[in-house]
Parts: sequence; structure tokens; C-alpha cells
Amino acid sequence: MDKRVNLLDLNHEELIRFFESLGEKPFRSNQLLGWIQRGVRDIGKMTDMPVILREALMQKASIGNLSLKEKRVSKIDGTIKYLFQLPDKEVIESVLMNYNHGYSVCISSQIGCRMGCLFCASTGIGFGRNLSKGEMLEQVMMIRDDIGRRIKNIVVMGIGEPLENYESLVGFLKAVNSPKIMNIGYRHITVSTCGLAPQIEKLSKEGMQINLSVSLHAPNDYIRTQIMPINKKYAIDNLIEACKIYTRATGRRVTFEYILISGLNDSKNDAGELSGRLKNLLCHVNLIPFNTVRGLKYRKSSLGKAAIFKAMLEKNKINATIRRELGSDIDAACGQLRRHVIKE
Repeated sequence: MDKRVNLLDLNHEELIRFFESLGEKPFRSNQLLGWIQRGVRDIGKMTDMPVILREALMQKASIGNLSLKEKRVSKIDGTIKYLFQLPDKEVIESVLMNYNHGYSVCISSQIGCRMGCLFCASTGIGFGRNLSKGEMLEQVMMIRDDIGRRIKNIVVMGIGEPLENYESLVGFLKAVNSPKIMNIGYRHITVSTCGLAPQIEKLSKEGMQINLSVSLHAPNDYIRTQIMPINKKYAIDNLIEACKIYTRATGRRVTFEYILISGLNDSKNDAGELSGRLKNLLCHVNLIPFNTVRGLKYRKSSLGKAAIFKAMLEKNKINATIRRELGSDIDAACGQLRRHVIKE
């Protein structure tokens, strides 16, 4: 296994100290960041550094450690799913989506997931470990380099619970926002969580105007506990209160993700109860057709039911949309990532 330091894991101050440990001046860190910002991660090509320094860097450090294992392109909408391999032979999945407003990348934050949501393909694949800040950052960089285009939006919505990997997540957010690295505005970044209420409150104090997306998927504790074990620890009322704190601190509305599952959470009564819970909260409800996942018993609500559910929310002055699903034919849509080698 590669034991070199992954320089993408270091913040600017740590990078300065790393160069000082090599007997170099702090300005070398800015030289390195300049190359990284331009998409160059091959230390040998950083020609404004002396050859002897480049050789020392290549022995002691790397700029990233992912390798592309597989790539699949949707024949329906051009969505691309990437399977990346890490030095410890673990694999992670990321997705590139092309919208009218630009390219968006969905990245993973953990190897596997232990939240146990029963509608998600990631459940049952096991949990490996948290991803480092650099491993999260490199997913975006590798996809950017593959398509040769600027990435405009990032969603941390792939495999894993981002707020369970809090320190790496915050380091990643600061890195992609930094003008010295990727210069992506916080308002173009979305973090998804299944409902870790204390971490939502903690995130509200970071001074980042990122978009918060909360996997709600039920109007009450009874239904939510059936499909989301995390609800036993953080009930809906606690979660909603944390979201109110987040909106007050950041001025950003919260998006509630709501997968419509036939016969479970898609009735008119469910829509009415959900409206009551979200009343007077700065929010948006993103209704998601359930995506078929092999081995799961749930079924998608009809388009008619989805339209009625949306209309009920809007009647009660809750802003709502029905998500356009991308990449379903390559298992890249919401809830379909499962960290496996793609078989043709």
C-alpha cells in the first residue's frame, strides 16, 4: 500500500509545514496549489520547482491516490457513473450529471454506509471506512479532468452519510471552495444527510452557506422508523428543529428529499401530515420516484399519485417538485449506488 502523504489531505497551513520539513520556503506551497488549480497533479510536470525538490516530493508524497476502475455512460441521458479504486483496493462510486445550468458531480463520503435505510442499494454492502478529505476532493478532480470541463455544482449525496464523516467533510468543503484549488461557491454545493440532528446544528455554525438536503421520506415517526433506523435516535421533531436552526443561521432553505413508495408514504393523508410538519419552515420538498433496486420489496408510486401528492403540498403552501431522474439505466440514480464492479 502507498504510504506517501496525500497532499490533497493537507490544508494550506499543513502544506506549508510539509514543505518546511523538506527545508523549503512557504512559497513552494503556493506553487504546488497553482499547478493543482490548473489540473496538473503530476509532480514531475511542475517545472517551476527544482528537479531535486520534485524528486523528493515524488518519493514522500502524492497528489491523490484514486484510479479509475470502470466507467459507464447512460444511453438515456448521458449521465456517467465512475467506479474509483483506492490503494487499499476498496472502491467508491461517483456520478456526473449534465444539466442546463452546467455539470454537477455527486460524490461519495464513505466506503459503504451503516445507516441502514431500507430503500437504498447501499444498505447491506457493508461499511469500510470514512473517506479522507483528499479522497473526496479527488473524485471531483478526476471527473473534471476526464470531461475537460469545469464542474459547476457538487452534491455530497453518494454512498455514505457525510455528517458521520464530519471533519473530512468540512475540510473538503473548504478545499473545493478555495480560490487556490477549485473555487466553487458554497451556494453551488449540497450536502445530504439522513438526519443526524446534532451535526446539522454543528454545521450551521461553520459559516458556510451550503445547501442542506435532508432525507426525510416519511411524514411521521411511525413510517420513518420502518425504513430509516436513524429515526430511532433522532426523531422527526428533533430533526425539524435542527433544520430550523440551520435555516436561521445560514439563510438557506432546506431541501427535504422524499422518496415516494407505493402504499407506504404516498397517500393524501401523508401529504397533509407532511404539510403540517413543515409549516412555516424555509424549505423545499423534492419528491423522488422510487428507483428499482434488486433485492428490495418496495415499488414506485404512480405518476398520478406523485402529481396529487405534489398538488397537496402546494395547496398547503409547501414548495415542491418531482425530481427528474438521471442515470437509472446504469444504476446511477438516487438510491441505486451500491459500490460494485459493473457487469455488462
